[in-house]
Amino acid sequence: MDLTFTDAELAFRDELRAWFADHPATDPPGRDEDALYAWRRDYQRQMAADGWAAVHWPVEYGGRGATLTQSAIFFEELSRAGAPLPANVLGLLLAGPTIMVWGTPEQKERHLHPILTAEEIWCQGFSEPEAGSDLASLKTRAVRDGDDWVVTGQKVWTSGAQWAKWCMLVARTDTEAPKHKGLTYFLMDMEQEAVQVRPLRQITGEAEFNELFIEEARIPDANVLGGVGNGWKVALTTLMNERAGLGFSLQVRLRHLLDRLVAEADRRGLLDDPVVADRLGDLHLRTETLRLTAYRGLTAIEKYGQPGPEGSLLKWIWSDTNQQLTQLAADVMGPEALAAGGSWSYELLRARGNSIEGGTTEILKNIIAERVLGLPKAR
Repeated sequence: MDLTFTDAELAFRDELRAWFADHPATDPPGRDEDALYAWRRDYQRQMAADGWAAVHWPVEYGGRGATLTQSAIFFEELSRAGAPLPANVLGLLLAGPTIMVWGTPEQKERHLHPILTAEEIWCQGFSEPEAGSDLASLKTRAVRDGDDWVVTGQKVWTSGAQWAKWCMLVARTDTEAPKHKGLTYFLMDMEQEAVQVRPLRQITGEAEFNELFIEEARIPDANVLGGVGNGWKVALTTLMNERAGLGFSLQVRLRHLLDRLVAEADRRGLLDDPVVADRLGDLHLRTETLRLTAYRGLTAIEKYGQPGPEGSLLKWIWSDTNQQLTQLAADVMGPEALAAGGSWSYELLRARGNSIEGGTTEILKNIIAERVLGLPKAR
């Protein structure tokens, strides 16, 4: 694993840094969800205008044809510049690449450009109340009716559904086939009365996630992606993209939080406290481990052509480290860390969900034990 950037990668980084210097992000508008989302959407539109919204997309679709390493550089520089993640991040990272692989020419023509410009936002309708980690157990049904499909069911943990125009929806179209083979992947228009979005209010007060209640929603047959009954393979394409871009944005943001915490400890004269210094040193070591593991995962993709189990290790390390970091912030700042509306109180509360979202720590440990360490499967 060589962590030295090539001349082309350094040139890419310098060009990106110059763009961020010329287009500084304004300060985020507090914690109002709609205002924050509008801020992220406006910034994505600026990036799209100059070809920076989706650097990993092919040039013919509005990207820059970036390599995996250049994509990693993009996420690192985005965070270093204090710029927000694109509002349409699920469209850019998941829907767009999946449509590029499986979509018809008409589907590509219709959907890719509005994803890039944040004109149309996407969400992901995979998880259900009884089918979270086990996607193949989903019960949402789609029945053909002429040139349409009629869909009924429920989805949960749907990020950004309150702003979404489109949903990557997987539903069961054949109840007789084995559960992996009876699924179909749809592009569902969210703007119909048959689709109801209900917020799941978190401990932070946000509704980052939602439930979808779908009662006989209609989806044209032209919005089937990848063919009827092929939904499992299409969904795997989406999930592989989900894991691939995760590590770099997480590890850079973690480094920012740690730097803030070190500055706060210094301001309070606590860097000479051996206990505080030891805990900060441990967090520094963990953050560097996370960064190097992210690059190790990148090397595996370049070598073998697909993400390896390192993504599970990355998520586990990040969850544990971020929770430890926010707890240390509370210990350093005392009651001040819990002040309503404060940035650290938000980070502390939000971190509680890290070990559940994006794959629970228990599931990730099983994956690492079986696929990395070669231990016997859990019974």
